Amino acid sequence: MESGAKEEEKVMGYNSKNVKKAALHSTLTALLDDPILADIPKKPSLSDVDALINLELGSAMCISILKLDGTSFDVAVMNSATVKDLKLAIKKKVVELEQSKMGHRHISWRYVWANFCLAHHNEKLLDDGAALQGFGVRNNSLVHFFTLYCLKRFWETF
Repeated sequence: MESGAKEEEKVMGYNSKNVKKAALHSTLTALLDDPILADIPKKPSLSDVDALINLELGSAMCISILKLDGTSFDVAVMNSATVKDLKLAIKKKVVELEQSKMGHRHISWRYVWANFCLAHHNEKLLDDGAALQGFGVRNNSLVHFFTLYCLKRFWETF
């Protein structure tokens, strides 16, 4: 008799767990469809939510990234972020955008960073360990990709 009650309890617990999970999922879906929360990714990670909370609190900054084709996207990084942190945020955002458009696509980031760099007000962000604020990067700043080919040709002339 006791084992039957335990089995019934497991089934009821399982069902109630599934019901709670379904309710949470539907609530999350409804929240993510709200236009006010449009900047949250469809499948947010804890770091995505944390970055957006810090952005609202003022301890993070939103940076617009201008690509060579003229399109742009925004990334959020902490105020104390380095160039490497910005590169990681760009990589994450580009991978997310590519997967939403075309499915999985491999991008060689080693190639990207060997041939292109980031620049802010025509100052190249070449030192991965340097703080972004040292280059004057603030909230709502524009950082753009810069081809290193021109830079390499410049150095070859000397």
